Amino acid sequence: MLASILVEPGRVELQDVPIPRISDGEVLVRVKAALTCGTDLKAYRRGHPVIPMPGPFGHEFSGIIEETGKEVRRFRRGDEVMTVHSAPCLTCIFCRKKAYNLCEQIMRTKILGAFAEFIVLPSNIIKQNAFRKPKNLSFDEASFLEPLSCVVHGMSLLHITKWDRVLIVGAGPIGLLHLLLLREKGAAVSVMDIHPARLRMARRCKADAAFQPERIESAIKRLTDGIGFDAVFECTGNPQIWENSVYYARKGGSIVLFGGCETGTRVTYSADRLHYDELTVRGSFHYMPSDVREAYGLLRSGRINVSELISGKYSLKHVKKAFMKLDRGEGIKYAIIPED
Repeated sequence: MLASILVEPGRVELQDVPIPRISDGEVLVRVKAALTCGTDLKAYRRGHPVIPMPGPFGHEFSGIIEETGKEVRRFRRGDEVMTVHSAPCLTCIFCRKKAYNLCEQIMRTKILGAFAEFIVLPSNIIKQNAFRKPKNLSFDEASFLEPLSCVVHGMSLLHITKWDRVLIVGAGPIGLLHLLLLREKGAAVSVMDIHPARLRMARRCKADAAFQPERIESAIKRLTDGIGFDAVFECTGNPQIWENSVYYARKGGSIVLFGGCETGTRVTYSADRLHYDELTVRGSFHYMPSDVREAYGLLRSGRINVSELISGKYSLKHVKKAFMKLDRGEGIKYAIIPED
């Protein structure tokens, strides 16, 4: 089969590799669509600790089951499926505490290699985080299950209502998914980004306001009566923006740090703001099976429309072109279609 291999930062090769064999509890999926993501882009630019090189990459995908192991009961050959690339072990100390997203094994047992013709789903994913794709969703749209699950998890840490005024910092693919979900919840949503094209996309996705950072002070006065936003979602992974985010929230407000910074990064916060203004600052990592189920329901029901976030489509042999565009700041997400 053909697979795109990330050999080293900036170097992607299309290689002919053996079709993987499955064990009794696994299924082989013929990939119909796979999406680029921010983690893939970081790996393409500089490498990433959870994406070994040289090796296969890509982890947001959907497809058709080509083969099932003897112990698989939930699916059969020919089923159209949508899934994520990990599932908790259910036995470690964090799983026993029901902190499934912090499972000790979840990053070790994740699967990579969606930028290929075939990929294997292990039994833990099949049992917990795989679903039949409904006919009303395209394979491209179904591939949003993984990133949307991450966004659902971060938002589950708060209790967003239609009365909330929320700021998203960063209008990349994750920021825009936050926007779509917040709009579905009825919140008033503002988006801040340095790129005019991404702000235009935010407006297309029905942001109530979209502006560049130099306008943040006037935006707080105009949009929040000067007190600050009820919630702030940081979606850039920029340490300076991590630090600045606490100044955008109101007293008693919440800041969710979604964008991951480079390993070893240190940030500093004003003790006055955190203590006397009683701010809640928390990270958000990965997802739980309950988040995946909720994301599946959102996509299946059509309550959010992710199709506008796909900026174009490329075949396997042109995966590098998609990442070159993303590296230049062009587009939001690209769909990789193995059969093209």
